[in-house]
Amino acid sequence: MVDVDGVDRVVDLAPYGVVSVEAALGDPAARAAADRAVAAANDGDPLLAGLALEAPVRPGKLVCLGYNYRGHVPDGVDPTTDDPEFPDVFVKTPNTLGGPHDPVVVPAASLDVDYEGEIAVVIGRRASNVPLEDALGCVGGYTILNDVSDRAWQRRQSQWAMGKCFDGFAPLGPWVTTPDEVGDPQDLLVEVVRDGVVTVSQSTATTIFSVAYVVHHVSRVMTLEPGDVISTGTPQKLPEAAEAHRPLAPGDAVTVRIERLGMLTTRFIAPEPAAHASKGLA
Repeated sequence: MVDVDGVDRVVDLAPYGVVSVEAALGDPAARAAADRAVAAANDGDPLLAGLALEAPVRPGKLVCLGYNYRGHVPDGVDPTTDDPEFPDVFVKTPNTLGGPHDPVVVPAASLDVDYEGEIAVVIGRRASNVPLEDALGCVGGYTILNDVSDRAWQRRQSQWAMGKCFDGFAPLGPWVTTPDEVGDPQDLLVEVVRDGVVTVSQSTATTIFSVAYVVHHVSRVMTLEPGDVISTGTPQKLPEAAEAHRPLAPGDAVTVRIERLGMLTTRFIAPEPAAHASKGLA
């Protein structure tokens, strides 16, 4: 996305030899070509409004964090008292990935679908055993993830995969914002709005594990490649929202808005009627 005289437009990078966002993040020459394309943007480029965007990257690995934001504690209480020693890391499978405008089907088998608004870190260069002090240099940008989850399926076993990995349960986007435009990733406001009501509002200053630490930590186990995504966990819901919990249902919409990253709105829809195979003989 590029602002041309106050109007948001999109630029086709293909004529500049850039084949993907992953390439622009991971290859300095491709990034320079993308910068030239942006500099040449004009009012003949397509309008952003009305375009159906796909997920901005196709991650080979989509890694997520569980509990990573401190909750409210009374005055005089050390907020770090209950901090875990290490991040609670899990993965979402490729079938979960969705674009920023893709609706999420509330599956027939679901029991308690919920939302989690999160900052997603997009890896910009290959990273393996990255020292903590070098970890932010591996970040190509940031985007937004709604880590849609079914709480009932999640509680059925110690591993979370079945509750986290329904088809389409990872809407991602709408774009990748580069680190120079984001600034300090530990100073961003994360909010979620449902039914016109703010249900989550918390700064990344309250995270337990910083973006740098998470990249460092994950890279000790798996080699991260350009386009891979690490989602950094969701803040707790505000007390009144937690008390009024209601599973997501067809017709609901949830907006995750994050300072300097934009907004991701997800609509929830009913599954299509099951197709029944004919019982007749050919």
